[in-house]
Amino acid sequence: MSAPVHAIEPSRFREALGHYASGITVITSQLDGEPLGFTCQSFYSVSMSPPLVSFSVMSRSASYPKIRQAGRFAVNILSGDQVGISDQFARRGADKWRGVEWGESPLGNPLIGGSLHWLDCTIHAEHVAGDHLIVIGEVKAISRPRAAETQPLLYFKGQYCNLGGLAV
Repeated sequence: MSAPVHAIEPSRFREALGHYASGITVITSQLDGEPLGFTCQSFYSVSMSPPLVSFSVMSRSASYPKIRQAGRFAVNILSGDQVGISDQFARRGADKWRGVEWGESPLGNPLIGGSLHWLDCTIHAEHVAGDHLIVIGEVKAISRPRAAETQPLLYFKGQYCNLGGLAV
């Protein structure tokens, strides 16, 4: 006997998913000299051999079609002191790069200064999943880690937090 199926209310679904702590990244690329990027918390590893990672992006993203056209991206794993960077890259239509220090990766992707780590990737595959796209990237280069005492930027129950507590 199977359980009855009930429609899932979007607000309850979002609340339930908010109980899963996640790291915060900024996905970046560059097309025709224009730096691109957006904040992303749906990032994860896929495979060790070959080295694959994945992120999800809304289908209506303004940034992702240009990243797809570039065929490459960097994952900037944010540190605990980069709340402002996360907020800045989460905005639509704003100058996301204003005041942001960055350099170029080996593949030519923007690397945000102060990030914990970065991964330089080429687009390996893309899959439609509801109102999002699942993008899989093959990692071509990685950074050396920052100091071990640096905390990651985490998101939990609708707010930024760190490993020691909820307030950043």
